[in-house]
Amino acid sequence: MAGGAFEDTEAAKRAHLYEYKITGYFIFSCIVAASGGALFGYDLGVSGGVTSMDDFLKRFFPKVYRRKQEHLKETDYCKYESQILTLFTSSLYFAGLVSTFAASHVTRKKGRKASILVGSISFFLGAVLNATAVNIAMLIIGRILLGVGIGFGNQAVPLYLSEMSPAKIRGAVNQLFQLSTCLGILVANFINYETDKLHPWGWRLSLGLATVPATVMFLGGLALPETPNSLVEQGKFEEARKVLEKVRGTSKIDAEFADLVDASKAAQAIKHPFRNLLKRRNRPQLIIGALGIPAFQQLTGMNSILFYAPVIFQSLGFGSNASLYSSLITSGALVLASLISMAFVDRWGRRKFFLEAGCEMICYMVAVAITLALEFGQGKTLPKGTSYFLVIIISLFVLAYGRSWGPLGWLVPSELFPLETRSAGQSMVVCVNLFFTALIAQCFLVSLCHLRYGIFLVFAGLIVIMSCFIYFLLPETKQVPIEEVCYLWSKHPIWKKIVGDEPRTEGKSAEN
Repeated sequence: MAGGAFEDTEAAKRAHLYEYKITGYFIFSCIVAASGGALFGYDLGVSGGVTSMDDFLKRFFPKVYRRKQEHLKETDYCKYESQILTLFTSSLYFAGLVSTFAASHVTRKKGRKASILVGSISFFLGAVLNATAVNIAMLIIGRILLGVGIGFGNQAVPLYLSEMSPAKIRGAVNQLFQLSTCLGILVANFINYETDKLHPWGWRLSLGLATVPATVMFLGGLALPETPNSLVEQGKFEEARKVLEKVRGTSKIDAEFADLVDASKAAQAIKHPFRNLLKRRNRPQLIIGALGIPAFQQLTGMNSILFYAPVIFQSLGFGSNASLYSSLITSGALVLASLISMAFVDRWGRRKFFLEAGCEMICYMVAVAITLALEFGQGKTLPKGTSYFLVIIISLFVLAYGRSWGPLGWLVPSELFPLETRSAGQSMVVCVNLFFTALIAQCFLVSLCHLRYGIFLVFAGLIVIMSCFIYFLLPETKQVPIEEVCYLWSKHPIWKKIVGDEPRTEGKSAEN
């Protein structure tokens, strides 16, 4: 019950009455919706590979291509430093950042399904424009359209999956988004590996094939049901009850439906959901879900590796084909990690994955920094053994991230917000996530150039900070019904001091 008081109420005792079966209708809905992650994943994988392809660089970034061919000492870490080249990558995320506010309005007023459809159309148009680009302006405009698609998709899909899922398996179901993202990265890296051999137009095929996941998402989205939570929010109670019965595979949904209706009553009283996020009672969701986790997810350094894996490996002395092959290995590790997380996140919980993987990631980043400090730079070529060691360490880092900050960075925020601020909260999640994604994308190559191996020590330090953030501030949310997560704050040793004296109340008293 998102809209009730923090003190024990009758609604807070209804969770044990929820009933469900895993139905084919439920499985279909979740798989189709999760395909939205493939848009995000395909772009993450394809953009880094394309920006390392000689044919692409010669056509659009000839200065970078010439620098890539040089073997001067000062270019070891700086071969790919170009703000225009990084703008090609980061422009998508700046566009997604802006579009997520429009996506919030659509998601709340028209439903999660509407945002999914809008996102797929925009992504399709962007992919077509990129594949046919003849100048940098077309590339950037295409990237902006792709960004709008990702802004809408990332806003709606995690919410859709969390709202459709029974509490006991919500973690695994929500992580279908991350699994789809990882599969998109893997497929993109494989395509890049093959299209790099097709001269001089292979890069066009890599960019153009982004239309495939966009088409799948659009056609599947037409057949998707709206979530019961969204239908109740729109006042369509009968339709919401029918969908809930069909999704849960039982007519015994009175308790869960009552919670949705109660949450909707509070949601209807909120005319300014973004302003409501600033209220004291919503402070935990704002700090943890809307700001902390989405920012820290990018500050792990993982997306730098995903964006620029081929570029990184080439900068470290790998050949063109070897660097793309190494990217295939790391993206395969990401898929494996997602499956591990899906299997155990609802059993072990969110906090354990965050903290255990965080310790590993710190060690791996330090190991990469030490290796590069000893073996690379100043005109040196990495020994073959050291190169293999770096691929293994980076793959282990990817495995750790892929079962923790990767999937949980989307799962946990989608669980924290009550219905009245859920679409606004998710917009903040996407906005902050894409802002830091764009920031890292724009700054990583220049940071690699100037900080050299020190950039990996910076990421290690940030992972220490974010692990402490999780340890002290995040309560465990596994198997807690999504409309009752709000009750966790009044029991938390830190947050109860902030929200405990300002109970959430029904009706218009919740306004503002």
